[in-house]
Amino acid sequence: MKEIYIRKNGNIAQIVLLENGNILEKYEENDKKKRLEGKIYLGRVQNVLQGMQAAFVDIGEDRNTFIHLKDILPKVDIVKHEEENIEKNIKKLLKVDDKLLIQVKRDATNMKGAKVSTHISIPSRYFVLMPDTDIKTISQKIEEPKEKERLIKVIDEILPENFGVIVRTSAINKTKEELEKDLQISIKEWENIQQNIKIQNINAPAVVYEGQTFIEKLLIDLVDSDIRKIVLNDKNYYKQVKRIIEKLEENDIEIELKENQNIFATYDIEEQLEKTTQRKIWLKCGGFITIDRTEALTAIDVNSGKYIGSKNLEQTVFKVNNEASIEIAKQLRLRDIGGIIIIDYIDMADEEHKKQIIKILEENLKQDRSKTQIVGFSKLNLLEMTRKHMKGGE
Repeated sequence: MKEIYIRKNGNIAQIVLLENGNILEKYEENDKKKRLEGKIYLGRVQNVLQGMQAAFVDIGEDRNTFIHLKDILPKVDIVKHEEENIEKNIKKLLKVDDKLLIQVKRDATNMKGAKVSTHISIPSRYFVLMPDTDIKTISQKIEEPKEKERLIKVIDEILPENFGVIVRTSAINKTKEELEKDLQISIKEWENIQQNIKIQNINAPAVVYEGQTFIEKLLIDLVDSDIRKIVLNDKNYYKQVKRIIEKLEENDIEIELKENQNIFATYDIEEQLEKTTQRKIWLKCGGFITIDRTEALTAIDVNSGKYIGSKNLEQTVFKVNNEASIEIAKQLRLRDIGGIIIIDYIDMADEEHKKQIIKILEENLKQDRSKTQIVGFSKLNLLEMTRKHMKGGE
């Protein structure tokens, strides 16, 4: 059974997803920190940088946003651009003062401005709608061939022309009627955006679509993953969550308000949260992993620690690396680690063991709601992979 606990303290809301009392995911939301990711703006081009094949776009916020050539080209042209190495000149596509309908794909950090794209996407419970494309894809986490085939058939029947779509994992086993109702909500959102720009004659820069709040996005993502209870300590947050759950028509989810109480005392949540900040994580066998996050990448080191193992060195190494893979998949999700991840396993001489370690890691990453990609072992015997942040702007 899964539960969500939300503790509000001043401007900060701490949100944890629990399964049988153990934390699977944790997030922190600051009311005073403006979140741009997902918002759609009518921006105005400020500078075009031919050398970087990029531009800076004013969206009316404190800092200009950054857009690259590949985020301006239609998606079909991106493939040609990459596969055929076709040279494109951004100055032929954009000039200063051009108006541009863009969406924030990644929030600004201390070092970089927000990243934006002309490739608009409108998420809903079962889909991500992509206007002005004909791309139809199914989430890689949907593996059952018959279900994939059924969903593709349904999409072909209900999706209008000039729309593309990504079918989310939550669409599994949903009826055609449920899927069509959800899809129409996103299509209506897109029609409203276009209509508002045309009718109101909006001047750039301006926001034209606010998108989902973080808590709304999180609850929409989680309601189909066996959530049975949501516990909160703040009345205003309780009302907000209640409205979202009612809108989703999830009557089986219990929403409980424990106003001004330390709800994190349940399941020792406080103690579990403390452990998620530690650099060193011990494994059951006596080995341990260390996690070091930098601006460029996250480095994870695997150590045998106290584990002596059997007389066979290769089997000893494999056991530590095996346990480490399971824990690494758990920690990536728990800490919401994104970007480039380098794992320094204990060296394995057996190539078959390396393949098994990749398989173990892949299997455990299937529990992660975020997109992950394992590149493989490099010539330096370092495993390379990537993971997308569940919560942008870090």
